[in-house]
Amino acid sequence: MLASLTIKNVVLIDQLTINFSNGLSALTGETGAGKSILLDSLGLGLGARADAGLVRHGEDQASVAVTFDLDEKHPALKLIEEQDLETDTTLILRRNVSKDGRSKAFINDQPVSVSLMKQVGSLLVEIHGQFETHNLLNQKYHSFLLDEYAQHDKQLKDLSADWKSWKESEKALISRQKEMDQAREEEDFYRTSLQDIDALSPQVGEDETLTNLRNRLMRREQIIENLNEAKDGLNDIESKAMGVWRALEKLDQEGAEVIAAMERVNVEIQEVLGALNDLSHEVKNNDTSLSDIDDRLFALKAQAKKHHCLIDELPTKREEIATALDAIENQDNHLAALKQDVEKNKASYIKKAKSLSASRQEKAKKLSHLVMKELPALKLEKAQFVVSVERVEEADWNAKGMNFVQFLVATNPGAQAGALNKIASGGEMSRFILALKVVLAEVGAAQTLVFDEVDSGIGGATAAAVGERLLRLAEQNQILVVTHSPQVAAMAAHHWIVSKTGQKQIKTNIISLNDKKDRREEVARMLSGTEITREARAAADKLLEPHLKNKSAA
Repeated sequence: MLASLTIKNVVLIDQLTINFSNGLSALTGETGAGKSILLDSLGLGLGARADAGLVRHGEDQASVAVTFDLDEKHPALKLIEEQDLETDTTLILRRNVSKDGRSKAFINDQPVSVSLMKQVGSLLVEIHGQFETHNLLNQKYHSFLLDEYAQHDKQLKDLSADWKSWKESEKALISRQKEMDQAREEEDFYRTSLQDIDALSPQVGEDETLTNLRNRLMRREQIIENLNEAKDGLNDIESKAMGVWRALEKLDQEGAEVIAAMERVNVEIQEVLGALNDLSHEVKNNDTSLSDIDDRLFALKAQAKKHHCLIDELPTKREEIATALDAIENQDNHLAALKQDVEKNKASYIKKAKSLSASRQEKAKKLSHLVMKELPALKLEKAQFVVSVERVEEADWNAKGMNFVQFLVATNPGAQAGALNKIASGGEMSRFILALKVVLAEVGAAQTLVFDEVDSGIGGATAAAVGERLLRLAEQNQILVVTHSPQVAAMAAHHWIVSKTGQKQIKTNIISLNDKKDRREEVARMLSGTEITREARAAADKLLEPHLKNKSAA
């Protein structure tokens, strides 16, 4: 709930703190006393647009701090936590405005954007004024209100999941269709490419092998010359080795070991000569020519360039092309499966959306009926209130269903119903909203409701009816009403009077009327005007008596 409002240097207020309580609180005072300043200050602390005109004359800065005591599960705290800000069940929203119109916003002394402050503020307080633009006047909010009233949470959650599945499968189908269309355009290119690569049959590592072979072939004459020179050298060695061997044979038994070693040398020489002859034959008789190798390398490089890859990547590229061709040839099967998913998800969405729509129609009639029951006592007996639920075209379906929900009113018999903010006057609008809020007492996160002159233009029994409905709301919500009606003020559990003091330097003050006598004087003033008569005091006592008794009993 709203715990306190501290105002400093705002227009006619130098410094002021108001402590609030649960139940119905009334704020009264003569016209021009400064009640609107209090509401402007509260709005500023909730994220309303800043205005340099709010800064008190002669001061550099105005400031407002709004304190709330909240349940730890309040959605406002969750929203703040999602912004990685520290939270506490005691929540303080503070706003500073400089005389040049610039402002700074803080939540629990942590700097935040005004946008975030406004989001948090909307979850804490609802301000209903004659000219206040509010969610109840915003058509986009009407569907949300009806669904909250009808407790459609689970249905909306399930419907949203089906909507997501439908749209994701639809997106997958469109994406695959585009891929297939593009692939079909490139089908001839793929087929030719596959044939070219298969004809070439590239192997991993072939580029390096061919390059090495090419280098060898380019050095073939030099290699042959080197091989011949090596063979000539070994022939000379072999001839000399034979002479050595014959000389050693003459040593008879004494040279046996040396002769055996020499025989091994001769065997090694013969093996080397054989290897040199084989290598020489291979080089001389190699059928592969430089031109063949160059042609092969050129063909491999051309394919690699064509497919924007390395030569070693051509085998992989070949598999990719083959896969693409397979997809083209089997695209009907692929697309059929995706289309089946889309139809299945769409059908599930439609089924749930129709069920939700039917429930909305039923609950809309009930809500319309309950609001209509509240209108006669609020001097709107000729008015009509309708919760309209229409089915929209498929192009306008969304995660919340296939309905367009709107609260419509007609203030005169036979008149066509229209949007609340376009048909009703300021006073009528406030009373329509009051009737709605009485019926929707448990709907919405905001636990504090502020009504600004909801009783404008009415009196007597109608004003009493307004007060009774505010009392009903106060059973579940904290209600603050700015009123000129003595009937409404008398019903409040808490009463403040706003007044001006001073002559040269005028200030706005607010006084809590805790004493029965003080309350009687204020209600009597509201009944009779400037001069308070004995009759007015007696009438005030009569208005206050039942409510003061109830307060004492409580």
